[in-house]
Amino acid sequence: MNVQQLSVFVENKPGHLQNVLQKLGEHDINIITLTIADTSDFGVLRLIVNDPDKAQRVLKENHITSSITDVLAIEIEDKPGSLGRAVEAFSKRNLNIEYMYAYTEKRGDKAVMIFRFDDSKAAAQAVSQEGYRIVNRQNILGEK
Repeated sequence: MNVQQLSVFVENKPGHLQNVLQKLGEHDINIITLTIADTSDFGVLRLIVNDPDKAQRVLKENHITSSITDVLAIEIEDKPGSLGRAVEAFSKRNLNIEYMYAYTEKRGDKAVMIFRFDDSKAAAQAVSQEGYRIVNRQNILGEK
């Protein structure tokens, strides 16, 4: 499980999100997928990018707060009920999902979901035992 996510803390004001995206683009950081959660004052932009270490360095140089965390990406069947069955693998082992989001590109007849846990190793073991395929960084970036 070596998918790393970049979390960026963005003030909820016009132009702040654009600034983050512009800085990443200027340094050839490719965004693979993203999600954003916001409150009235700030947002947390979560991204899977081609080079998280470089992205974090660029953001730090521009005084933008960010962090890198490991996330779990798994393939699920792209049909009704599949996500519920995958989540059941975690709940029956008492593993709490902190958040999740979908990877926007299909992998054949499979969808990819990205999860964050406080115990990623236990979560990876849980889905492996249930027969789910864990997607690694190379799979998401299309590397060999």
